[in-house]
Amino acid sequence: MFTIGGGYAMIPVIQDAVCHEKGWLSDEEFLDSISLTNSLPGPLATNAATFIGYRIKGVKGSISAVLGTVSPSIIIILLIAMIFNSAMENEFVQAFFMGVRPAVFALIVSAVYKLAKSAKVHKDMVSLAIALISFVVIGFLGVTPIIVVIAAAVLAILLDSVKKTEKGGTKNE
Repeated sequence: MFTIGGGYAMIPVIQDAVCHEKGWLSDEEFLDSISLTNSLPGPLATNAATFIGYRIKGVKGSISAVLGTVSPSIIIILLIAMIFNSAMENEFVQAFFMGVRPAVFALIVSAVYKLAKSAKVHKDMVSLAIALISFVVIGFLGVTPIIVVIAAAVLAILLDSVKKTEKGGTKNE
């Protein structure tokens, strides 16, 4: 309810609740779930809630998690819509949003840091290179993230097969 800034700003809150408070997933499993749900169409938070809810309690868990994720946003958006025009002219509301922007930025940077730490990107130069190149391609060149995710997955599969070949073949031989 208190995460302003969308799905990416919610990642640290969700991770803390799911991994550290409840212990439902490890940090690595959480990272895998974010990777999977980020590659699907739709909002990140809703997709992640669906996946994690299903993993914990099946269909009922998915439904509960999705309702818990979207209900506060729907209520807040409806309330804001009723008073938006008059509220946006209020100097306190404008000051509030000026203060919230840096906090949302910090939440997103925190999520990136925690996910990179869980992914152990800093220990593997190839993973670090893929992450940095992906950042540049998406952030500065405007390439759609789905293309970058697919390209990174294909590259990882190719690199893994090369690594297995160098070690003396695969298990299927």
